[in-house]
Amino acid sequence: MSITHNYDVSVKWLNDRKGVLASEELNGEIEVATPPQFPNGMEGVWSPEHLFTAAVNSCLMTTFLAIAENSRLNYQQFESNASGKLEMVDGKYVMSEVTLRPVVTIENEEDRARAERVLQKSEQNCLISNSITSKIIFEPTVNVLAKSEVI
Repeated sequence: MSITHNYDVSVKWLNDRKGVLASEELNGEIEVATPPQFPNGMEGVWSPEHLFTAAVNSCLMTTFLAIAENSRLNYQQFESNASGKLEMVDGKYVMSEVTLRPVVTIENEEDRARAERVLQKSEQNCLISNSITSKIIFEPTVNVLAKSEVI
């Protein structure tokens, strides 16, 4: 049995090097523009490069949440910083790599190995990471709450 899902997004040019992304399936819009590193790029507006990096990072989070739930991992916090690298390769710009730095906070040291396995499994099963040719650099951290921080 084949499983398919479609996600429809539109983009409309507004002015200069800026447009707006929208989807009939979602609330709100996102302004998008050429990044400031390029001619006539705009500061303070999401760029395709930011969105690419955000897609990988948010996919890691949602995959982690699902796998952690299925694994019954007791965690207190998840956050992740990501850095996307744009470079010229063979005369074309490519997003050549994305570095993911997830941090999971757990209450008990006994859960560290399980948290590390859940993180690794999340990275391996992230559908966005699996759909792109960019190199993914994965640098996870697991923190254990100090006894005084346990609620």
